[in-house]
Amino acid sequence: MDDEEIAKLVTEYLKKKGFAQAEQAFQEELQQRQQHQHQPQPPASRKAADRGGSSLADPEIAKLVLSFVDRSESSPVRYHDGYSKLRTWAHSSLDSYKHELLRVLYPVFIHCFMDLVAQGHIQEARTFFNSFREDHTMMHAADLLKLEGVLSPSHLEEMEFAHYLRHTKANIKICQYSYDLLLQYLHKTQSMTMLGIINERINFQVTPGQPMSISEDVGVETIFSIEDDANQASHKEIQWGLLEDSLEDRLDKAGNPLLESEKADGETKEGDSEDVKKRAGEGGKQSTSVKKSKKDKGTGAVGKNTRPEPNVVSVAPRVKPELALPVIPAEVEQSILEDLRNRVQLGSSALPSVSFYTFINTHNSLNCSSISQDGSLVAGGFSDSSLKVWDMAKLGQQSGTSILQGENDTANGDQGVGTNGGRRSYTLFQGHSGPIHSATFSPLGDFILTSSADSTIRLWSTKLNANLVCYKGHNYPVWDVQFSPAGHYFASSSHDRTARLWSVDRIQPLRIMAGHLSDVDCVQWHPNCNYIATGSSDKTVRLWDVASGECVRIFIGHRSMILSLAMSPDGRYMASGDEDGTIMMWDLSSGRCIMPLMGHTSCVWTLAYSGEGTLLASGSADCTLKLWDVATSAKLPRTEEKSGSTSRLRLLKTLPTKSTPVYTLQFSRRNLLFAAGALSKV
Repeated sequence: MDDEEIAKLVTEYLKKKGFAQAEQAFQEELQQRQQHQHQPQPPASRKAADRGGSSLADPEIAKLVLSFVDRSESSPVRYHDGYSKLRTWAHSSLDSYKHELLRVLYPVFIHCFMDLVAQGHIQEARTFFNSFREDHTMMHAADLLKLEGVLSPSHLEEMEFAHYLRHTKANIKICQYSYDLLLQYLHKTQSMTMLGIINERINFQVTPGQPMSISEDVGVETIFSIEDDANQASHKEIQWGLLEDSLEDRLDKAGNPLLESEKADGETKEGDSEDVKKRAGEGGKQSTSVKKSKKDKGTGAVGKNTRPEPNVVSVAPRVKPELALPVIPAEVEQSILEDLRNRVQLGSSALPSVSFYTFINTHNSLNCSSISQDGSLVAGGFSDSSLKVWDMAKLGQQSGTSILQGENDTANGDQGVGTNGGRRSYTLFQGHSGPIHSATFSPLGDFILTSSADSTIRLWSTKLNANLVCYKGHNYPVWDVQFSPAGHYFASSSHDRTARLWSVDRIQPLRIMAGHLSDVDCVQWHPNCNYIATGSSDKTVRLWDVASGECVRIFIGHRSMILSLAMSPDGRYMASGDEDGTIMMWDLSSGRCIMPLMGHTSCVWTLAYSGEGTLLASGSADCTLKLWDVATSAKLPRTEEKSGSTSRLRLLKTLPTKSTPVYTLQFSRRNLLFAAGALSKV
């Protein structure tokens, strides 16, 4: 084989693999060699050329180039054998480096499968996929389920997820020594198929020193990530403060009477205790289930001699609203200010009282629940497309029924006759044609929004007991909907991978936020109404500017789908809960994870901050409610923030239910914690 044929083969290979820079360098080297050959050479140089020959004419290089060309068009067996040998080598490596080397396997596995599909070896691709998928099921089960649907080369372009993986490099952090070990293995085995995939599809972030321990491995591996987008978004400024001239702002300027004397502090606690009894006490005499559901209420209550911690939340900056916010009626404003003045200050030594509402006889059909700001109304969304709302003040007037019975009845109308022959204890709203996945009360409790599998959102009036508007815009089931803190506006998230911003007076969305790679499972408003946070099955959380619809932060670190979000009252921090039971605390300004909060053993379905932001409550499918001390996150000194020390954030108390997964949590303005869930059979 002469020089020209080898050069041609090398050029064709580099073009085929997309190595544009390598191809350019190779062409330049060829031109230099051609120019050098036309120049007269001294005898010694000619003898050396005769002895060694041209580098392009080296028989070993020619053989290697031929192997490149042959193997690129070779049988699919090379993918199976190459990956199998790489897998065996990684698992047999030293324990200190094994966990870093094992990270390489998943992207190689994915691209081996997709390369086989792209070459038309469908049956071999399925065999390869099924042979090694168990290695990655624990960490990437959701991704593997999506890739199971790739059955032809056209699917690689038609399926958005497969197309994204195909055109995105995986980012893997690895220490220098582990990287050198991998290079030595690839050079020794001369596995060109694996070398080509690793070279083209993986971006290594090599760090000096020793490999990180397995315990530090959480959030390190970002396979097929959007890390570049996240870094780019992190440079945008976030206005995380409270709104100018908001009720909280006015209260701060006027001075909070709570902090003036111990007398006022004691009166606040007694007033809040009386408020609790007044709101939820009537139904307790009628049913034993009421007593059981309210059992947690006294847990962690503040005693008369217990002095609450002072408010440690730093003074938040004031920002201007980007949306035209509605005007609050004067009488409503006075009522809210009164509640804020009488708020109980919570802390590690002053835990909240909890009022837990338990749904019974739901027959596993309850999908979601919501509690109004003052706890007077409780709503449940069911699989039969119905919405039921209970008025806590009227429960004691019902006869023969438990507090939150959700049995399926066929009665139509708003307040008809129940299955027990007596008057129904709830108001029934019907209109959706599919299961209801989310329900949310307006800040004043006069409206309810529901989202459904029928891809619509409906607005209901609790005063008129009627459906007012049906909002259509999403193309697939709508998983979540949330009113803004000021009302009037709301946000929704859907299976169509978008979140949308709406106003109650328009049937079309004002903004469409697109960017997530999978379902948008939950949505949450920032306290100043200028931002919306979304959590997705793509394991990321995004923060969106409502004025522009632009993504201004991408939070990466979760290892499973995000199911719940909560914003701190000052708007500086965000908490996110995922399917694995992990809660992550984020600083919105820097986009940095303050720390993961570990403790739940199943899905975290709901999160809520206390009124002053010192406590975070979390509810889970593991039938527990947990209270976390997050006040110290606002007091970390700069040096400690940079070092990442977060040892002062801790779990304060775990409140187990008998057998009730916690669906929703809601702090009242006076810091009473409301919770709701459906009793499950043991």
